[in-house]
Amino acid sequence: MKRKLNEKDEPVSVAKQEATSVEETPSGSTFADLGLDSRLLQATAHQNWQTPTLVQRKAIPLAIEGCDVLAKAKTGSGKTAAYTLPLLQAILKRKQTSSDSYTAALILVPTNELVTQVTKVLDSLTSFCSREIKVSKLSDKLSDAAQRAVLSDSPDVVVATPSRAWHNIKNSALSLERLTHLVLDEADLVLSYGYDEDLQNVASSLPKGLQTTLMSATLTSEVHTLKGLFCRNPTILDLEEPEEDGGVSQYIVKCGEDEKFLLIYCMIKLELIKGKAIIFVSDVDRCYRLKLFFEQFGIRSCLLNSELPVNCRIHAVEEFNRGVYNIIIASDENEVIGDEKGQTDLANEEIADSNLGNASNEAPEKSNQLSASASSAKKRKSSRRDKNYGVSRGIDFQNVAIVINFDLPLSSRSYLHRIGRTARAGQTGMALSFVVPKEKFRKHMPTSIDTAEHDEKVLSKIIRQQEKRGHEVKPYSFDMKAVEAFRYRLNDALRAVTKVAIREARLRELKQELLKSESLKRHFEENPLEVRHLRHDVELRTTRSQPHLKHVPDYLLPKDGKKAITPNEVGFVPFKKVLDGKGRRGRISKGRGRRIGSRRNDPLKSFKARSKPKK
Repeated sequence: MKRKLNEKDEPVSVAKQEATSVEETPSGSTFADLGLDSRLLQATAHQNWQTPTLVQRKAIPLAIEGCDVLAKAKTGSGKTAAYTLPLLQAILKRKQTSSDSYTAALILVPTNELVTQVTKVLDSLTSFCSREIKVSKLSDKLSDAAQRAVLSDSPDVVVATPSRAWHNIKNSALSLERLTHLVLDEADLVLSYGYDEDLQNVASSLPKGLQTTLMSATLTSEVHTLKGLFCRNPTILDLEEPEEDGGVSQYIVKCGEDEKFLLIYCMIKLELIKGKAIIFVSDVDRCYRLKLFFEQFGIRSCLLNSELPVNCRIHAVEEFNRGVYNIIIASDENEVIGDEKGQTDLANEEIADSNLGNASNEAPEKSNQLSASASSAKKRKSSRRDKNYGVSRGIDFQNVAIVINFDLPLSSRSYLHRIGRTARAGQTGMALSFVVPKEKFRKHMPTSIDTAEHDEKVLSKIIRQQEKRGHEVKPYSFDMKAVEAFRYRLNDALRAVTKVAIREARLRELKQELLKSESLKRHFEENPLEVRHLRHDVELRTTRSQPHLKHVPDYLLPKDGKKAITPNEVGFVPFKKVLDGKGRRGRISKGRGRRIGSRRNDPLKSFKARSKPKK
């Protein structure tokens, strides 16, 4: 075993380092200092990655040395590159002396969106060594024959969900006999998505002496279980990056259930918030209700939910990152609820626990632990459309200015993951959450949801969680009297968004997206320039069209403009003034379609009286 010297020049085992000794790992200021292959360095330079992040500086050297690594780092900190670069380095090093082709690395992720995202990162990092390294992904959309054909070439790296991986292992399409690297990304989510049996089966098929890397945003009891199942004695990196200027500014608004719609309409239409926004709602129906409500006012948005085909979901995220769409309405029906009492960090636990240290010889006990950890996730399972769908974690949303919790999540853990979609990679962002007080619950039945009953309890947990992290959740004050003039428009729009309209919109949207999904899979891959014509924010149309709601007349605005609505304003945005009648030539007559008011058609001005002749 390789040795290192501590401050007293005494040899220390790398594999037995505690989480508190992370700072002893040598850190590099550039990717070249990490000892990476020149072709990988070219790829990082091509991606404009100037310096490695904290998790990359700590994890990459340990992984290159052959240590198992369990790393906790916040979202947007570069965890994907932290585990892909070392395994690509190992494959390139092996291929210098051997030309054998076999699957050397298996990367397991919880959602189909992450499968595609990780594969794209690998493709970019292997752009200068694509002949030496082949990467393949296993998708639910591919038939068994197609997946077998993908694996027949023995790709060096395979990216899949645990269910897809085990399905192909069971069918002998994927061979793990010579596997050298195993990665579990978003490890704390894997059990929550119901992969406990698949993980047990995959673990039983792994060869001995495997190098394992677990990446997670939180160190929970689920990660503790997976550590005992897959890792030998990993080096634990409990990384807390230093707070940078800005970060996430967190605000809450306490309001009634119908007032959510009123306030979000005013915020977007009056441009009180600017930039790209992700709006989280509780379920699929809520997605379509909010989208149809927005359409009444001419606000364009696109949807992300588990009913839509995975190709369209991935394409919508890509277009959002490119700036084609500014608003995404995402349902979080598969959110990770978690155990509020069980969210203890592994860094505070005994790393050298004798039971876990010898866990490799106690497979039955590990299986029982795994089943117990996943039991709560199974109980939470409902009629999920796509159990591999997930949007609040892992997905790389870029340049998100604000995250709006239109419906508050069910736990502080889910809240933490949602707001992690903004203020990524050192940027600033804002998180705004609507909270329904208990006395206002069920006061407006058409817009009410069951989960709003627990908003105040969840809010108290969120505030405690953020206080421990040194953050403050501030009230975002609205003067409800200033926006009261917009309430009649709110009622008109909500009356048009009926249950029938929502059901028809869901069917129509699903049909359109299925057709687009086939186009994305076939035609648009061959004609990439035409993909711009494929949009996901088309109007769904309600049963009643009200064009007048798309415009905001001046008489609805308060006397002092937006300043009277909220103190958090960023500057008044002038709107197009309504003509006061002075410059008009007349209005259209309903009956004959002629203009009234012109001299030509005014009978009083064109009338010529004839005097009677004198007798």
